[in-house]
Amino acid sequence: MRIAVNTRLFLKGKLEGIGWFAHETLSRLVRQHPEHEFIFFFDRPYHKDFVFAPNVTPVVLKPQARHPVLYYLWTEWAIPYALRKYKADLYFSPDGLGTLRSKVPTCITIHDLAYLHYPQFMDKMHKWHYAHYLPRFARKARRIITVSEYTRQDIIQQYGIPEEKIDVVYNGAHEAYKPLDYEKKEQVKAQYTDGEEFFLFTGALHPRKNVVNLLKAFVQFKRRQRSRIKLVIVGRMAWQYDEITKARDLMPYKEDVVWTGYLNVEDLARVTGSAYALVYPSLFEGFGIPILEAMTCDVPVIVSNTSSMPEVGGEAALLVDPASPEDIAAKMMQIYKDEGLRQKMIEAARVQKLKFSWDRSAVQIWESLMKCL
Repeated sequence: MRIAVNTRLFLKGKLEGIGWFAHETLSRLVRQHPEHEFIFFFDRPYHKDFVFAPNVTPVVLKPQARHPVLYYLWTEWAIPYALRKYKADLYFSPDGLGTLRSKVPTCITIHDLAYLHYPQFMDKMHKWHYAHYLPRFARKARRIITVSEYTRQDIIQQYGIPEEKIDVVYNGAHEAYKPLDYEKKEQVKAQYTDGEEFFLFTGALHPRKNVVNLLKAFVQFKRRQRSRIKLVIVGRMAWQYDEITKARDLMPYKEDVVWTGYLNVEDLARVTGSAYALVYPSLFEGFGIPILEAMTCDVPVIVSNTSSMPEVGGEAALLVDPASPEDIAAKMMQIYKDEGLRQKMIEAARVQKLKFSWDRSAVQIWESLMKCL
């Protein structure tokens, strides 16, 4: 069988949430099924590391799909042509971009419907494209994969898709994420925070990540606690970040906030494993991989009480109202002052994280792909 895959998000040194989902599951799938051929569709020159096995054929299609107009050319012209040319039996798109102009059985992954819940955080062209095409891709696809039960229910309610057509496949954590010993934690703290303990936030920085309220909460925490603890923020400035940079520049205690920018997975895993706690007050997530990554490192998590995040954190998470800096600060105070609570959360995380595995996810994706046939 010949399986074509949209791998346009395989960008060396720039993998983020959806890219990691595709990378971790596909790298397993192609090795687990050497009897089948996989055609990887890139939209730019690819790195050899993404050709995971001899049964992978990399193909570069034009144009580079990085804008709604180019999305259209990619999905409705380049992809159908390539599916015919390479005689694909099945098409898998891990990032939600299906195609309306091909009869090849298709499976797409929809990670979230954030554009419906927070349209103010998207530009008009992207919002229009998602609103116009994503429901059509969902109805046309033979199977839909999504990454949480929350998002599954959201797709059913928003698009009217039959529930039996949608499979939940959770994310996993990269193998680099693991608990660190005392010495390694001290080395990381010496490198990033002058040896001080730190709260951590990680993710691409844009309004939906709620970084401004996190900064306000950190200021309140510092005023009440008078602690030397710092806040480390890991991630690139993604879009609509002017308010974030303004808050960063004007806030008190800004010398206690460390902005690292994007980190590769090995460095991010070290930073995550050394954190006192992850504080992740995002407004909306389809899954929230940083939550799982922290739990995998035996790091307690403070997360929003919205969307999929309570599902991912389970009993191991301390939930906050993301609209309330006061609540975020209070939970930071609570976990900082109560070491017993912190240890209880770490123990709960060791149980919760067992629900998530990239190996299991790869098997479940293969089962979904087979249902398409």
